[in-house]
Amino acid sequence: MAREVLVAGETLIDCIPERPGPLEDVAGFERRPGGAPANVAVTLARLERPPLFWTRVGADPFGRYLERTLADRDLPTRFVERDADAKTTLAFVTHDETGDREFTFYRNGTADTRLEPGRIDDETLADCEWVHAGGVALASGSSRAAMFDLLERAAGAGCTVSFDPNLRPELWADTETFANVVGDALAHVDVCLATVEELAALDFAGESPTASARAAVERGPVHTAFVTRGGDGAVAVAGADAPWPAAAVDHAGFAVDAVDTTGAGDAFVAGAIAALREGRDLRETVAFANAVAATTTTAPGAMTALPTRDEVSPLLEPK
Repeated sequence: MAREVLVAGETLIDCIPERPGPLEDVAGFERRPGGAPANVAVTLARLERPPLFWTRVGADPFGRYLERTLADRDLPTRFVERDADAKTTLAFVTHDETGDREFTFYRNGTADTRLEPGRIDDETLADCEWVHAGGVALASGSSRAAMFDLLERAAGAGCTVSFDPNLRPELWADTETFANVVGDALAHVDVCLATVEELAALDFAGESPTASARAAVERGPVHTAFVTRGGDGAVAVAGADAPWPAAAVDHAGFAVDAVDTTGAGDAFVAGAIAALREGRDLRETVAFANAVAATTTTAPGAMTALPTRDEVSPLLEPK
């Protein structure tokens, strides 16, 4: 029997605007389930068997809606926690005419900032092959200590640990704090999936996305780095320490009619995890992850737009 994947981090409400434009000019929003780790977990459930998912929501109507949504998408409820003393995070998403988005968070002391160390027991980690987390949980509250505890123990248990820095400047005091905290987290990470801007904030700068990825791998202990470039696809570098063949890959992505890019990066992360766990090489992995991400952009919302393998496969068929 295949060992488990554990995804950890925030689940929240994305408030999607009725039309593009600045937040102050938008009159109406639609409630959608979101949160980067939640999107990764749901995508994995749609691409392969559901992962374990550790998250925390408020004991409020939004939290109950998210609990029901996760259950409806076949995610196990074992580590979905309900906080009686905190609300569920809200994120208002604004789009420009190309579908690119910005976020405004209502997240002061909310449930997902209150994860606690030690809630994932050693027996669970012993059954896990892969553990994935993201940077938002490190931004504030007891969740920072909880994520450090999880990443350190997962690495010690022999799990492959992946991490998405997911920089949201509004959630951090400054870029230096982000770099210091996330830099400490990367000490326990094998696979980093980031944007060029995030790698630059972490002092992994290069003359090209491939050079930035290579800088992250050369500094270690990260052995594989993916750099997403939106509509221009992604690159990846695997070093000699990676359990798959060392390589540097540049994939231009897929041309689609993008409606909403929310969740596309999370879909890429899930696609990469799924492909690597299947034993695909780095080139196949980047192509598959790009196809999952591109398909996600063709429908509005984040979690509601995440695709199945059947929906992704047309992009991968030879032309």
